[in-house]
Amino acid sequence: MVSLRRYVVPVLFTATMFTTLVGLGSWQIERWGAKQRLVARVAERITAAPVPAPLRAAWPDLRGKNDEYRRVVVTGRFLHDKETYLYTSWAPEGRDAVQGWSIFTPMETADGIVLVDRGFVPEQKRDPASRPESLVSGRAEVTGLLRLPERRSAFGVADNPGKREFFVRDPKAMAAAVGLAEVAPYVVAADATPVPGGWPKGGNTRVKFPDNHLQYAITWFTLAIAVLALFAVWVRRARKDADSGAGADIAAGA
Repeated sequence: MVSLRRYVVPVLFTATMFTTLVGLGSWQIERWGAKQRLVARVAERITAAPVPAPLRAAWPDLRGKNDEYRRVVVTGRFLHDKETYLYTSWAPEGRDAVQGWSIFTPMETADGIVLVDRGFVPEQKRDPASRPESLVSGRAEVTGLLRLPERRSAFGVADNPGKREFFVRDPKAMAAAVGLAEVAPYVVAADATPVPGGWPKGGNTRVKFPDNHLQYAITWFTLAIAVLALFAVWVRRARKDADSGAGADIAAGA
């Protein structure tokens, strides 16, 4: 007869591993569903007709789920002498990515200052003097996507406000670097409408999101099944060994 005591530890270990793996798989399924809803929400927003950028009264209530990637239009006067620069890359279709900077220019509107991400320039076009045609004067209108501030990583590169160089999209910090006390808590990332002179190049907002959650879920569920299969194999061998031992005892007693 097989002693049940020898099964206690393997059963507890198997139950713990199975429960953990199924839990991880279920969590990935939940994240997959959330990612699908995000993709659908963004796809709807970036193709919708543009609406006026949020006014000052609405600034405190802006939230990523409700407002990120909304297509908006903002009108005002650019303050070109207060440009700041966000380190980034640009990958034209069919070509390798180029490192450079996104040009963030404050726009003075009737309701306050809004930062506009006008688009990408390579290093040699960062100096405004190298692209004088882009320094449009007078009233300007920009259509683009509303972007909220990025989260800073603990391991990210530190900004250099003295040189107006930034590595995270942070309108408040960018404004402070050029002496602006208050700006909208969002950025308008300009669409691909051509700029005089060709630079900066807008329309670079990435709207494709990595989505490996279903693959991860399948992996975790497969491992959970494998744990049960290994336990079944172990039980079969344990019974076989127990039966062999019992048979030997009977033979010895005879």
